[in-house]
Amino acid sequence: MAGKHRGVTAQSEDFSAWYNELVFAAGLVDRGPAKGTMVIRPYGYTIWELLRTELDRRITDTGHENAYFPLLIPQSFLEREADHVEGFAPELAVVTHAGGKQLDEPLVVRPTSETVIGQMMAKWISSHRDLPMLLNQWANVVRWEMRPRTFLRTTEFLWQEGHTAHTRRNRGTRGDGARTRHLHLPRPRLRGDPGGGGGEDPE
Repeated sequence: MAGKHRGVTAQSEDFSAWYNELVFAAGLVDRGPAKGTMVIRPYGYTIWELLRTELDRRITDTGHENAYFPLLIPQSFLEREADHVEGFAPELAVVTHAGGKQLDEPLVVRPTSETVIGQMMAKWISSHRDLPMLLNQWANVVRWEMRPRTFLRTTEFLWQEGHTAHTRRNRGTRGDGARTRHLHLPRPRLRGDPGGGGGEDPE
């Protein structure tokens, strides 16, 4: 077939098609049962575990401690942060009923954890002696993507987020906080299409 190699479109012919076909042909992923979700197959998940293990070692070497925060966040937490509501409103998944009853307050399925982490850090920090506080979380988040793309933008995805509190305002950008910016692994740089020409998968 013209432009195909082992059933996969040539990268030089159509980068988006090549990428989408390759991750499926390589057995990294499959489509999930709900629109926009994916199943990370064992081979793909092994790659994730290797990356996570190496990054976690580097992150904890800087003094960060791992913690885990709830998947369900009271909607009022996000409403306190106007920027969060404005930025995430179209992508939020909201739970309004549980146990056959309507909830007193809707719960947002975590799009990011900073509101709840900020709430808990404020509770745990009572003086400068509690600082710095360096927290790291490995978790899944949910954002209702209009144009999902496998591994790049899916409804549910795995990620890492670090949150820190310091004795001085600039300690987050100098010293402890700055070191985390150099934890990236070598990766190829590809010119992206900010207009969203990456193809739509999974469905």
